Amino acid sequence: MKKFAPVFVLSAGTLWGIMGIFVRKLGTYGFSSLQIACLRILFGAVLFLLITGVFDRNLLKIQPRDIWLFLGMGLVSLLMFTVCYFTTISMASLSVAAILLYTSPIWVMLMSAVFFREKITGRKLLCAAMAFGGCVLVSGVGSASSLSPMVLVTGLLSAVGYGLYSIFGTFALRKYQPLTVTTYAFLFGAAGALVLCNPVEIAGIISTVPNPGSLLLLLVVTAFVTAVLPYLLYTVGLSNMRASAAAIMASIEPVVATAAGALVFGEALTIPAFVGIALVLAAIVVLNVKT
Repeated sequence: MKKFAPVFVLSAGTLWGIMGIFVRKLGTYGFSSLQIACLRILFGAVLFLLITGVFDRNLLKIQPRDIWLFLGMGLVSLLMFTVCYFTTISMASLSVAAILLYTSPIWVMLMSAVFFREKITGRKLLCAAMAFGGCVLVSGVGSASSLSPMVLVTGLLSAVGYGLYSIFGTFALRKYQPLTVTTYAFLFGAAGALVLCNPVEIAGIISTVPNPGSLLLLLVVTAFVTAVLPYLLYTVGLSNMRASAAAIMASIEPVVATAAGALVFGEALTIPAFVGIALVLAAIVVLNVKT
């Protein structure tokens, strides 16, 4: 599994990169960014529960003393990250949202050094710098309008939340299977989502749509493609590699987000963006070259 761990993480990052497409599509139905974030987690939790129940119900057994791990993953990481990231997407371009999110490898590297005593090697620092520099170029950050104070705050909070998933997840994976970890992370995240969102208002929006069935299908596909599958892939990858390395490799997301923004929404793809893409890909290659 260690050989395939990078592939799992890269696949997860790719799927997260196209998340903005689904977010903007759901926004046309009248959902707010907070409601979209909550719906993604809620539908994701239902799908995870169904998958785990069918695959192996024994995976739903956890020890009460470990609940804090899943609370951290569900509320502090998953819910905060999703709400902040979706809010950033609603206020800025997909690429700007992605670049702010991908300051997360820096936080993960620092937290891993504290909690897991991972060495901050020159190679990791180089790869993190290359990935972040590439993300900056990809995002096209430079205009004041792209980085309003609110965009900066929500974007950085999404980075911290995302980074904490790797930290809590590393602890949880020492005792539980990836499917157990992801299922409970989404269940606790869904509980928090129900408190934040307005279920009655959401039900009202769904009921007024001309074809509710199509909307519900879109919500299921959104949850599966941008939540269930990538989180499961990332968690499996995380169980077979260091958190700091996984965080750097997931930097493929802004590359995919930028490509998606250009292809689907006509967002500009400049020469610096191409250079940035090359830097991110180079960081991933350098990180995986054996010495």
